[in-house]
Amino acid sequence: MLKKIALACCLTVAAACSTVPITGRRQLSLVSDGEMLSLGEQQYREVIGKSRLSSNAQQTAMVRRVGQRIQQAVDSYFRQQNASEQLAGYQWEFNLIDDKQENAWCMPGGKVAVYTGILPITQDENGLAVVMAHEIAHAVAKHGNERMSQGLVQQLGGQALSVALANNTQATQQLALQAFGVGSTVGLLKYGRNQESEADHLGLIFMAIAGYDPKGAIAFWQRMEARDNQASPPEFLSTHPSSGTRIADIQRELPEALKYYKPR
Repeated sequence: MLKKIALACCLTVAAACSTVPITGRRQLSLVSDGEMLSLGEQQYREVIGKSRLSSNAQQTAMVRRVGQRIQQAVDSYFRQQNASEQLAGYQWEFNLIDDKQENAWCMPGGKVAVYTGILPITQDENGLAVVMAHEIAHAVAKHGNERMSQGLVQQLGGQALSVALANNTQATQQLALQAFGVGSTVGLLKYGRNQESEADHLGLIFMAIAGYDPKGAIAFWQRMEARDNQASPPEFLSTHPSSGTRIADIQRELPEALKYYKPR
């Protein structure tokens, strides 16, 4: 249904669409970049303000080191594509939250949070790069904007965000929470399967440009598959692809990513 809505809007209102980098997919985009950056900053500050940041200096330094390298890779890619304006207003930030959640996320504008609970699964810096590149790819691909735009169409009849904010602040706030996934008991970000697969694709390339081995993504998802093999719901009941599907897709996309890979 959401695909049909997005396609209809893209066919009738070209100005309300944008294009995902690398994949070239057209997506619904009813919210301005400025509005998304403002919402992302607000939500990020709320989460960070309520969370306990890690006191582990070594792990915190690793998170920031990986984040900065991927940031530089993203900046470099967009500069080479003469598309640096798509990153206008980004103010990157990388924090490690002391929490057993096995999670990480990136708000619009490059606001990244990693939870200590995922570090035993990432195991090392390259494994962490898999996760952080994936989450940064969500932001760069403007998946939050796409989800919020779909929500505006479904719930508020496609109103502009400024109108929705003026007329129904509570509903708009809920849309923002859903778009970013904040407050979910099963993880902070709940993107659709297509968006997850797209973030895997972009993330492989960004981590490769940053000098991390994209082949490490296979090992990471194999660890995830072994960890939750018994607990995971069937793929058709989940918003995320199964680990097995992800591994197969990553294996298919690795040759492209490896063209960008230069070990440091």
